[in-house]
Amino acid sequence: MKLITAIIKPFKLDDVRAALSEIGVSGMTVTEVKGFGRQRGHTELYRGAEYVVDFVPKTRIEVAVKNELSISDGGHCRRIKTARVGDGQIFVTDILRVLRIRTGETDNAAL
Repeated sequence: MKLITAIIKPFKLDDVRAALSEIGVSGMTVTEVKGFGRQRGHTELYRGAEYVVDFVPKTRIEVAVKNELSISDGGHCRRIKTARVGDGQIFVTDILRVLRIRTGETDNAAL
């Protein structure tokens, strides 16, 4: 099993949800977060004053999937890519154990 964590631009959430639904992902956790990567934030102008925005609003998506489910750049990532700085990142990590609290199901049955 894999845990897929994606940090994306907030306006791309619907595109990601649709792409994940197409490949059979039935649930996800979405969190509004702030952060920065290589872009190191940006400057904005408000009422004539320029100020630095250190942390950029992002959306964090977490999805647990079976090993058989493939998340690749084969079209799915292209749908959310803007080709601009700050598009985000996708992290794939192994899950050792899953337990559904309500039923006691474990591992693949719990997904």
